[in-house]
Amino acid sequence: MRASWLTVMLAVALSISLPAAASMAGVAVASPSPGPRASVIAVRPTHPGAQHTAVRTEVLAAEGARRPEHRAPSPTGWDDASVLVHVPAGGIAAHRNPWTSAPTVGSVAPASKYYRVPIVLWVEETNAAGTWGRVELPYVWPRVDGWIPLAGLTRATTFVHVDVDLSEHRVRVFKHDELRYTVAGATGTWSSPTPLGEYVVTDRVPFASGSALGSFAFGISGIQPHLPAGWSGGNQLAIHGTNDPSSIGTNASAGCVRVSEWALDRFKPLLRLGTPVLIHA
Repeated sequence: MRASWLTVMLAVALSISLPAAASMAGVAVASPSPGPRASVIAVRPTHPGAQHTAVRTEVLAAEGARRPEHRAPSPTGWDDASVLVHVPAGGIAAHRNPWTSAPTVGSVAPASKYYRVPIVLWVEETNAAGTWGRVELPYVWPRVDGWIPLAGLTRATTFVHVDVDLSEHRVRVFKHDELRYTVAGATGTWSSPTPLGEYVVTDRVPFASGSALGSFAFGISGIQPHLPAGWSGGNQLAIHGTNDPSSIGTNASAGCVRVSEWALDRFKPLLRLGTPVLIHA
């Protein structure tokens, strides 16, 4: 997507100016910091099926201080490709059960909340015949999942998924169940916590350097139901950069997840539209 029209769309949707003001649901405007304060590490498994062991590949610490390395979780069972489907232009009804006569639980939005990008959904489960898929409805709170018919939908696959651990303030990116990157992330404050859930990447948006969102944002299919008082930005969740690197690794946002520019550069080739994003405590 081109930065010019996306930036304009964001400013119109949220009635704000960029790059000085916030967008999406997780950014408080802050003055730029001299530089990152935390180490960033990449990791790999020691051997197939083993617990992942951290291996430092690059340090982004202005003061050069080492921090304790974080041990990644055991293999997660994501060896198989995740099935993705393109939602048709008119959206699609989701049912409580995988058959047409089942009651509907809502409608799957056809496009992303602010940028109107056609949505690609992660099919979390299929019925025995493979004709219906269970999906999480985008931008719905409380969270709702339902079954959609898969016939006629354009399909794709990905081996990538993102794991956001709120208790550790860590963002991990896996491919083929191999931990590719683990970085620190800022998450929501205690009054505006980052909502737990199973989401997908719905937007890939570049921004001008030094903006409150950093240089890039991955919009995801969730919303923040507990925005701070007086908040005038949007309510869509995102993983994005920041002009306040000192906040990374703390509870600092209105719900979004902030990461470093180093992390954004490495996430860009991996996090395509529809990539699963799991946020948990």
